[in-house]
Amino acid sequence: YRLRVEDNGIGVPPRHIPSAFGQILFGSKYKLKQQRGTFGLGGKMAILYGQITTHKPACVISSTGMSKIYKYKLMIDIQRNRPLILDRKIMINKKRWRGTIVEFSLEGDYFRAMPKILEYFKQTAMVNPYANLTFVDPKGRLYKFTRVTTEMPDPPKETLPHPYGVDVELLQRLINATPYRNMLEFLRYHFHRVGDKTAQKFLEFSNIRPSKNPKRLSHEEIVRLMHMLKKFKEFLPPDASCLSPLGENLLRAGIVKELKPEFVAVHQRRPATYAGHPFIVEVAIAYGGEIPKKEGFVIYRFANRIPLLYDEASDVSVRVINSMNWRRYKVAPDMPIAILVHICSTKVPYKTVGKEFIADRPEVRREIANGLREVARRLQRFLTRREHVYREKRRLGIFSKYLPKIAQFSTQLAGKEKTPDVKKLLRSVRRFGTEET
Repeated sequence: YRLRVEDNGIGVPPRHIPSAFGQILFGSKYKLKQQRGTFGLGGKMAILYGQITTHKPACVISSTGMSKIYKYKLMIDIQRNRPLILDRKIMINKKRWRGTIVEFSLEGDYFRAMPKILEYFKQTAMVNPYANLTFVDPKGRLYKFTRVTTEMPDPPKETLPHPYGVDVELLQRLINATPYRNMLEFLRYHFHRVGDKTAQKFLEFSNIRPSKNPKRLSHEEIVRLMHMLKKFKEFLPPDASCLSPLGENLLRAGIVKELKPEFVAVHQRRPATYAGHPFIVEVAIAYGGEIPKKEGFVIYRFANRIPLLYDEASDVSVRVINSMNWRRYKVAPDMPIAILVHICSTKVPYKTVGKEFIADRPEVRREIANGLREVARRLQRFLTRREHVYREKRRLGIFSKYLPKIAQFSTQLAGKEKTPDVKKLLRSVRRFGTEET
């Protein structure tokens, strides 16, 4: 197969194209903020798989919207982990096109993978309702996921690492890069929400001289510094400006577009933290519409707007869902119900390197559980009203069927000739039932 992926994003600067697509673990995303990828693995592993299975080079075309378009034909030197540039062309960008195109060959079984591929597109469209997605499969069939809004969530802001979230490696990198020559300034200018007073209190707590040069810390002292940062209880919690949650309105729009439910409830939790990393949980529950009836709920899991399709049973969201007593919310397992859980964070707590499911962290579990209880209560109110409306309609149907006959028989028994008009009575009963509902 020949796979071609094109976007209209910001493009890749030409000097970064070879490394961005031909060097494993290369990445320019070192500042902390919510982002879809961090380690520089996803696209390159796909290109590497194509190279291994077909031994054909990849083609990368990109422009940042300036006057030139850059086209590279490259392969990955697996032993040395560096790009091999086979060809490079520069073209005039007359239309000021902006974006990136990646094209490469690979072996695979499309028809076996097709259900997962289409499900990935559907779920991506669900949490990105502002994006147009187009997919043409090997048979030439066109799948189009049209956006339903032009509104986009606020972009995340870059932030410094929080003291509770650092490890020895990050500390070492900060020390190597710092221009500051004392610990007081090092703490103030390299960590999130650490001011002069807080830095002085911490240095006193950890018995470190404020004037000590951070570059002269030994490895043992760096390890001790990391432990003391985690023990100090007076650091302010991180703020959530580095996160970009989807928002209740956009999430609702995406669910309505893809599932067309009879009812949907969406809830966004307040920002929380785990190990110094801020995160926000968004949950939704949908009922009816095109949601299939099956034994158990349809569960959609997302991390930073990326669908998680595998290892569902191991995910913390599924464990929370299975632990809840759904009968108290009038929910039965065979109802057409879909549950969506989205976690956004600067560091999503994945359990494995494959990033297929979220680890069972107490802080994350608590936020998911509280969010699910909120939307479940809203669903309960909807189901209660729906049941009440059904009972009222059934009652009015019985009245409409039997009242005319009762009036007719009563007239005959009373020896009267004129049957009373029951329509007025039925209208009053119907009006009462409507007001009550």
